[in-house]
Amino acid sequence: MARKYSKKASAKVGRAMKKRKAGTLKSGRSGRKVKSRKQAIAIGLSEARASGAKVPKKRGPKKAKKRKAKR
Repeated sequence: MARKYSKKASAKVGRAMKKRKAGTLKSGRSGRKVKSRKQAIAIGLSEARASGAKVPKKRGPKKAKKRKAKR
């Protein structure tokens, strides 16, 4: 089975996780410190995407939101 993420992508995520643990990982425009594990992973993956690593596309909105929009 093919890998979902490249080695380069997992390295970027690992680096983001270490930065978060050290308290130096900052997010987006606001520059606030990242405390969430999920947010750190998302930052690592977006950096990997920007550098051209093999990473799947971002997921769309959840089904509940789609159902709400139909109503």
